[in-house]
Amino acid sequence: MKQRPRIYYTESQKALMWERWRKGESLQQIAQLFDRNHSSIQRILAETGGISPVPRHRSSLVLTLAEREEISRALASGHSIRSIAALLERAPSTISREILRNGGQSCYRANQADQAAWDRARRPKACKLAENHTLARIVAAKLQCLWSPEQIAGWLKCAYPDDENNQVSHETIYRSLFIQARGVLKKELQQYLRRTRAMRRSRHHTQKSDDRRRIRDAVSISERPATAEDRAVPGHWEGDLLCGNRSSQIATLVERQTRYLMLVKVASKDAETFANALVKNARKLPQELYKSLTWDRGTEMAGHKRFTLATDIQVYFCDPRSPWQRGTNENTNGLLRQYFPKGTDISTYSQAKLNAIARKLNERPRKTLNYETPAERFHQSVASTG
Repeated sequence: MKQRPRIYYTESQKALMWERWRKGESLQQIAQLFDRNHSSIQRILAETGGISPVPRHRSSLVLTLAEREEISRALASGHSIRSIAALLERAPSTISREILRNGGQSCYRANQADQAAWDRARRPKACKLAENHTLARIVAAKLQCLWSPEQIAGWLKCAYPDDENNQVSHETIYRSLFIQARGVLKKELQQYLRRTRAMRRSRHHTQKSDDRRRIRDAVSISERPATAEDRAVPGHWEGDLLCGNRSSQIATLVERQTRYLMLVKVASKDAETFANALVKNARKLPQELYKSLTWDRGTEMAGHKRFTLATDIQVYFCDPRSPWQRGTNENTNGLLRQYFPKGTDISTYSQAKLNAIARKLNERPRKTLNYETPAERFHQSVASTG
């Protein structure tokens, strides 16, 4: 097999890579633009953890290449430092330092001096976490508690409202994790993120979902009441099946207004067993707090009529390939993957252990709740029902 010559990407080609990456294209799609393998693109993007580097700009105060060429010609003609400074309207000390740090009067070369100055100017901005070690320790501790960077940033604003020194943006936390050159947060802390990836993906990156088989007598989400759509009142839930290995799964239920989570142990995926497990769970809540359930097109919910008959809770189904229609549940399932990585045997978890995991997530502050916890909001709803 003939080996293709190694390619050295230009700055404009790298800029195109970052532009496509920010738009959400995959490594394979970007690689096709250059007729290369995806690993060739990954090598470039992984240098900064998938985070686009900040474009560099020359300061208007520094010497330009044209000025350096004037210095070189003037030195060759025997001009003094003061005469060169007067010609360029620069301070003599500026010209003197420029010549001394680039080989002296006999060895000064404009192009070499300009490139050396550009290389010396590559000084990264000091990271806030690098300067505040106490703050860095707080962030690391919260990451180990499985808090997301956004939750940490929001909590810090609430905990230290008048102290900006103890506040940090979620983007700074992500950059400190993925750009290891900063030397602030250890790479090992990446394992506590919801998604354990080597590089940070663009927010525009999407994943395709498969078509599911048709559910008989399914009621479309378009018929769901407006009070459920706008989250005006509690009691409207979203659900899904979270799978481990081939023979283990749990039902995940999230209340739309409060983001409160319940996990239900399910013995198998067959419709009757699944419906019975959901019925048993539903009877633990007052009817005012369980009015509807929105599900995807998974065949485990084929027994939805049995569930509705037993509980008087209407089930609504999302449109095919439309996971965003139950986005609260999808987001929560992403959080749960920290506890149940794909391939985990979930059947070994008791209902009590599932309840403990749900409690951990319900006690995390949420940005969408103004950094209150789902547990606090849900308990307020329970109290209001009397």
